Amino acid sequence: MNIELNGEAYELADQATVATLLDALALHGKRLAVEVNEDIVPRSQHAEFRLQAGDRVEVVHAIGGG
Repeated sequence: MNIELNGEAYELADQATVATLLDALALHGKRLAVEVNEDIVPRSQHAEFRLQAGDRVEVVHAIGGG
C-alpha cells in the first residue's frame, strides 16, 4: 500500500502498523512523535495502530532544549 510519509510517497506492506513503519525507518525506540491524518498516535498504540492506504503520516523527532 502507499502512504504519504512527511510529504513524500512511501510504500509499505498491507496490514502495516506504525511500529512496522518505524522499524522500516530504523527509528523504533527513538524519541519522536507520530501523527496519522493530523491525529497523534500515542507510543502505547504504535504496535496496534494499522495504517491504511492513503494515510498521511508525519514522523517528528523530539528535540530537547530549554
